[in-house]
Amino acid sequence: MSILDKVVAAVTPPESDDARREAREKARSAARPGDWLSSILQHHEMIESAFAEVRAATDPQQRIAAHKRLALILTGHSIAEEAVIYPALARADEKGHSTKAYTEQSAAKAQLGLLGNLPPMSQDYLDKLEHIRGAVLHHVYEEEGDWFVDLRQKLGEDEQALLTERYLEEFNRYMGDDVPSAAGIVPRPRGASIGNAASPTAR
Repeated sequence: MSILDKVVAAVTPPESDDARREAREKARSAARPGDWLSSILQHHEMIESAFAEVRAATDPQQRIAAHKRLALILTGHSIAEEAVIYPALARADEKGHSTKAYTEQSAAKAQLGLLGNLPPMSQDYLDKLEHIRGAVLHHVYEEEGDWFVDLRQKLGEDEQALLTERYLEEFNRYMGDDVPSAAGIVPRPRGASIGNAASPTAR
């Protein structure tokens, strides 16, 4: 088993659904409307909806299209975090968390690429999809439960504003005019920023 396979080997994340809900509520409480953390929470929800759409697909064409939408949002989100948020973690004396975050996201993207080579309606595809989803859910739990809440508390308002600007800049640069249409995702108007759209995570 490769290192990447080991990272995503657990089908079920070690934490419970209740623990993940508590972590999200903790992050929502720390977030401010329109800031980098509220945007990330919105994108996490979009990714979860995209996974569900892939799983629910009933024919090969539908599943391939859903897979492409999942890859789009997952990659755009991870690129923005890797370019902006993880370096901020490292600067805030959280180099261990930063390094782990890079490793987990690289593994998830690599495995999602490999998933695309499997027959889309096969059990092997569904099994690997669940492995990846489990790894992503655990990664999200780590970010929402502690890492990003702690980062928000450590940074001043000017630094927060810069993170927000840079995160959305990187995310929108990758996404362009492509808007994921997974279940529960409301398309943004042309030219609007996804991160600035109304979101149930922004309070």
